[in-house]
Amino acid sequence: MTAPALTLASASGAKSSNLAFALGSLPAARRRDAMVFYAFCREIDDIADEPGRTPEEKHRLLAAWKDGLRGNQPIPDELQDIIARHHLDRELLVQIVEGVEMDVTPGDFATFTDLRTYCWHVASAVGLVSIRLFGCSDPKSARYAEDLGYALQITNIIRDVGEDAALGRIYLPIEDTERFGVDRDALRRGVATGRFRDLLAFEAARAREFYAGARQSLTSQDAKALVPAETMRAIYSRLLDRMESDGFRVLETRYRLSKLEKLAILLTKRIGSLW
Repeated sequence: MTAPALTLASASGAKSSNLAFALGSLPAARRRDAMVFYAFCREIDDIADEPGRTPEEKHRLLAAWKDGLRGNQPIPDELQDIIARHHLDRELLVQIVEGVEMDVTPGDFATFTDLRTYCWHVASAVGLVSIRLFGCSDPKSARYAEDLGYALQITNIIRDVGEDAALGRIYLPIEDTERFGVDRDALRRGVATGRFRDLLAFEAARAREFYAGARQSLTSQDAKALVPAETMRAIYSRLLDRMESDGFRVLETRYRLSKLEKLAILLTKRIGSLW
């Protein structure tokens, strides 16, 4: 089975996303290359999320992608091109696909260590590829990418906990829901039990530790190259603050920043990188 077709049009949905704002600071050539990579990420995400496919079909398609990334069958020319020009680690791309595979037949994470492994595959590994595309050269930026990946993914998990639970996916570790007395079956029905808000505040504190770790790993050498990542850090940090100040009403509220807020963040980061 060959990997499904991937084109730049696959990334068109990112135009109104946080990602689109973040990539706005990149030179045109680097932005195009980044969009090819994110089109790949979206393509494999869509495979896992497609309701019309069986789990077996999804696993076959994702296996085909892994096979192609390892050089055993053709992959789209655009993706092959950026792998060659930016010397991307093919096995790192495979790790991203393996993270998506975890969502095909989702199981509960027993511990935070288990959740962290998942976050590394679906977010930190994406960040490690991204810093190559952004043009980073300082080795410390790898730690930045990993920590930011953890922070962004935990923030997403908090924001989307209700939507994910309705689909049968609860990313919050069992050890944490038990600690705070949150019933997982009730959560799947959209019902908060126990100390639900305290649980989310606990996870938010973890995210903030990773945001702080990323910030500490930011060097002057890569400050300009990492403006897109810093924009994402600022957007999601503010989103986390907003959820917390509103009492984490994530089961009834979809939290987001306005375009004006995101644009202001981007401009602030671009100007800040010049000094």
